[in-house]
Amino acid sequence: MKKLFLLIAVFFAVQGYGQSVFGYWYGYGNVKIKSSASNYLVEMILQPEKGYVKGVLNYYFKNTYRSVQVKGNYNASTRELNLYNIPVTYFGSNNNMEIDCIMNLRASLRAAKAGSNLVGAFVGLPENRYTCFDINFNLSLNEDASQKDSVLRAIREYKETYQVWTPSASDTLQAVTIQQRKVVNYVVEDEFKKRESVLASEIEVNSDSIKVDFYDNGEIDGDSISVFFNNQLLAFSQRLSTRSIHFNLALDTTKEVNELSMFADNLGSIPPNTALMIVSDGEKQYEIRLSSSLEKNATIRIRRKRK
Repeated sequence: MKKLFLLIAVFFAVQGYGQSVFGYWYGYGNVKIKSSASNYLVEMILQPEKGYVKGVLNYYFKNTYRSVQVKGNYNASTRELNLYNIPVTYFGSNNNMEIDCIMNLRASLRAAKAGSNLVGAFVGLPENRYTCFDINFNLSLNEDASQKDSVLRAIREYKETYQVWTPSASDTLQAVTIQQRKVVNYVVEDEFKKRESVLASEIEVNSDSIKVDFYDNGEIDGDSISVFFNNQLLAFSQRLSTRSIHFNLALDTTKEVNELSMFADNLGSIPPNTALMIVSDGEKQYEIRLSSSLEKNATIRIRRKRK
């Protein structure tokens, strides 16, 4: 009899595991086009209420930061989330970022003991579906940040924000220039292998060498990173700020794809660990928002354009 009650308790515990969308969700959104401009770094803070869901959506795109209130509904039985009428910066906007697409968010909750994810897309309204392409995303729940008081305070103290950031002369100064050579830190290298590497973006460049700069992408909150190139550690314990961590990198031309990864040494005071990475091949510049945690590395793939 005790075993029966135990099995019943376990069954209902598994059934009810992670069925709420409450908390902090982080990840990437991408338009299915061959351009790094399609990369959105997304954060959602959600609070289910009786009959509806409310919250705050924050996202970075190119040099733009947006923070908007969102509202919709969540069906716990089907695990489907819908949020409505969200202004999303159009992926083809010029540097002034003056064009918005009004989109709905549709996502499914995938919950497991290993972690929970919201998988779905921002979808254009019927009248603009052919110009505002779907933005597919996969957001992970940050359980450490998803404390009830923290979530309620973030929603309660929300202020709508729209910022277009262009580096000033002082921002372009380099805090440090890292030489392209392998360094040794057995603790960081071992931990890097244990974490999942998540693809943030894929770019094509016109040169066999690139320049890479890492900045803190918003409020300076103590984020520290280590950087791997083709799985080799180039730098560790580098603190992000408004001044760049600069690399001059020669691509390995024997490889079809070179990979550059950001490893989070910590989460700073505002998790997760986020950075703005600017990649230049001498002709074109790519601005990519990265987010890493203590479980996942952020990785970009670099392809050399065929002549």
